[in-house]
Amino acid sequence: MRNWKLWIGLAISLFFLVIALNGLDLQQFWRTLREANYWWLVPSVAVYMLGLFVRTWRWRYMLRHIENLTTMQLFPMVVIGYMGNNIYPARAGEVLRSYVLRRKYGVAMSASLATVILERLFDGLVMLLFVAVTLPFAPLPEAYRLIVLGFSGLFGLALLLFFLIAGRPQFLQGLYQWGIETLLPQRLRPATHTILDNAVIGLQSLRSPRDTAIIFFSSTLIWLSETTKYWFVMHAFPFEVDFFVLMLMTAVVNLFTTIPSAPGYVGTFHAPGIAILEQFGVPQALATGYTVVLHAALWLPVTLLGAYYMLRESLTWADMDEAARRKAAGTASDDALPLTGAPPDPAAGPLVPPETEREDVGVRL
Repeated sequence: MRNWKLWIGLAISLFFLVIALNGLDLQQFWRTLREANYWWLVPSVAVYMLGLFVRTWRWRYMLRHIENLTTMQLFPMVVIGYMGNNIYPARAGEVLRSYVLRRKYGVAMSASLATVILERLFDGLVMLLFVAVTLPFAPLPEAYRLIVLGFSGLFGLALLLFFLIAGRPQFLQGLYQWGIETLLPQRLRPATHTILDNAVIGLQSLRSPRDTAIIFFSSTLIWLSETTKYWFVMHAFPFEVDFFVLMLMTAVVNLFTTIPSAPGYVGTFHAPGIAILEQFGVPQALATGYTVVLHAALWLPVTLLGAYYMLRESLTWADMDEAARRKAAGTASDDALPLTGAPPDPAAGPLVPPETEREDVGVRL
């Protein structure tokens, strides 16, 4: 049962696929796919890539307190991370992104992972904003209201916790220092201190209202660009819904993809997307065809580009498996240790930069 998380994800995906495909007219579905105008995928991929650049810029902005890197230096890592999310369960690509960043530039994984988690919280906040803005124009299907309300509470509490951590780092440091000294054996204390100190450093962007506003604004641009992709793909099919409906669909399907599932969000993406389109009068076969093609258009380009960058960075599948293993184990405890698979970039300096050492954190924060 070593892969029990994968089996749970597969079972959840199967459950959502059964919901999505129940009563589907297969002949009509295949006809929908045959008659689609796939030329509309070209501008959809272009606008998605633009959104990826904005994502990378946002990450660079959040990382600048830790390491001053350019957007172009970080872009391959973001793409590799999305590829990892698409082919591994449990969003292992988030760890893979930090793994490659540490391997290439020596940035502590716990610090960069904190920024990645912060990205996800802002993404969730924007998704909830999309739901709130679109509800007067595009009511949410009743079956999904309670789930979205649950997500609202979780994202709100998590973001509040992160603001408290960023705003009171000395208090938090005293708290976890007491816990570490009280509960952990001596041999584990230095590494645990380093991990937690680096994680606090990764949240420094939240201490500035200006930084927080910029991160939120860029997150909104990212998801508006993704909704624009949905709009372009819609033109490949013989139906039309309001842009607000596509904003609602973008928000709900991406909230649902945070639920554990098979790699690539199979099922958790499709079921809510199809349900929302049906809510607004799109026939099931047409809604299913559109959602399947949309999912492929989101999944395939970034996965292929990620594979290209993976080869260019001399990453191996063993490296990918190692990052997935760390995600499954829920650990970034190797911040001060060399990575397996390939040596770090000699030009990057020491693996743990001086600015992430524990004794300096209280002064800087």
